[in-house]
Amino acid sequence: MITTTTLDNGVRIVTQNIEYMHTVTTGIWVANGTRHEAPEDNGVAHFIEHMLFKGTTRRTAHQITREIDSMGGILNAFTGHEYVCYYAKVLAKFLPRAADLLSDIFLNSTFPLDEIERERNVVLQEIKMRDDSPEEYIHDRFHQNFWQSQLLGMPVLGSEKTVSGLSRDSILRHKNSRYRPQDIVIAAAGNVNHTDLVAILAPLFSKLSSQWHPHPDNVFISSGKVQHLTERREMEQTLVCLGTRALRYDHHDRHTQFLLTTILGGGMSSRLFQEVREKKGLAYSVYSYIISHADSGALVVYAGTEKNHCREVIDIALREMTRLVTEEVPQDELDAAREQLKGKTLMSLESSDNLMTRLAKNEIYLQKQQSIDDVLLNYDAVSSSDIQRVSQELFRSELLHLEVLGQVADLGLSLDMLDV
Repeated sequence: MITTTTLDNGVRIVTQNIEYMHTVTTGIWVANGTRHEAPEDNGVAHFIEHMLFKGTTRRTAHQITREIDSMGGILNAFTGHEYVCYYAKVLAKFLPRAADLLSDIFLNSTFPLDEIERERNVVLQEIKMRDDSPEEYIHDRFHQNFWQSQLLGMPVLGSEKTVSGLSRDSILRHKNSRYRPQDIVIAAAGNVNHTDLVAILAPLFSKLSSQWHPHPDNVFISSGKVQHLTERREMEQTLVCLGTRALRYDHHDRHTQFLLTTILGGGMSSRLFQEVREKKGLAYSVYSYIISHADSGALVVYAGTEKNHCREVIDIALREMTRLVTEEVPQDELDAAREQLKGKTLMSLESSDNLMTRLAKNEIYLQKQQSIDDVLLNYDAVSSSDIQRVSQELFRSELLHLEVLGQVADLGLSLDMLDV
C-alpha cells in the first residue's frame, strides 16, 4: 500500500493508497526548520511558511484561497524545529488540482514587498498571542531553556527583534538555499494513485537544486546543567513544566519510552492523573509528553495548580519518576498502557492527515517506512524491566529542568530525585 519514488535530484514522493477513503491529504515537507536558521534570522523558516500563501507567478493570494475553497478543501502549513510542511486535504477527485496548487505556491511564490510588510505585522501579533497564552508560553519557554544557547533552542516564531529585521533578500536567500531537493519529501495518503501523482509532480520538482550544506556543528550537545527557572506573572494558576532528557526520534528504545510516558501521565488512568487530580484534587490538567528530535529529546510533565500547591505537585511528579526508576511496573498496568497506545495508533490511521504525516516523518527520521504491524509488535515486545531500564537512563537529577510560571513564592526546592 506504500509506494516510494525518488527523483534523480533526491526529492522523494511517497504515497499510501487507501481506496475506501473519500479524501487525499498531500504534504510537501522540507527537513529543514528553525534549528537550521542563523540566530540573527531566527523565525525566517516560519516567516517563509506564511509568505508562500501570498501570491505566485500564476495566482494572487485571493485566487489561492478561492481555489482551495472551491474544492471544499483545507490548505495550511506548519513549521517545527526540524521541518516545515505545506499540505492540502481535498476530495480524491480534486487531487490533480490540489497538487498543482501546492506545487505552485511551493515553487513559484513571488514574495511581494507589500505582502512581506503586512505579514510581518501578522507574525508579530502571533508572537504576542503566544506570550499572552500562559500554557503555550511555558511549553515554548521550556524548549528554549532546556536547549539553551543552542540552535535547537531557538523559538519557532522568532523574536520581535529578529522578525522585525528580516529583509526580502534574507528571506529569499534562506528559502533558495535551505529548500534542498534531498531534504524534500512529498507525502500523500488516502485514495491516491501513485503513478498519477508522480506524473504531475516529477516534471516540476526534478529541476530543483541547492549547494547549501548544514553546518557540521549544528548538533545537540547536552549541557548537563540543572535548571530551575521561575517567572512571576499575575495569573489565577501557577503552571509547571518539569522535564528530563529523552531519546532521539529513531532510538531503538522509543517504543519503551512511549509506554513509559503513557504510564506516567498519558491519560486518565495514568499515575500522575490519579495522584494529582483524582486523589488530591490539585489540578484540572496534568499530563506528560515527549519532544523528539533527530539527535535528542525531552520528556516533560505539565500541570496547572494553585500557587500554594505548586511544591506539592512537583514533589508528586518527582516521586512518580522515582517509582519508575526503583520499581518494575506491574504487568497489568503495563498491559493496559500497551493496549491504550496500540488503540490510539490504529485509530489514527482512519485520518488521511495522520497517515500523510506518518509517511513523511518516517522518511525524514527513519529513512524507511515502518509498517503498523511492526509498530504493534514493538509495543508487544516491551517488558517491565525495559520500562525500568529506560527510566533509570532518563530520570536522573542532573538531567532535570523545571519551569514555573505564575504567582509563586520561593519553592525552596532542589531537583533531587526523591528516595534515590
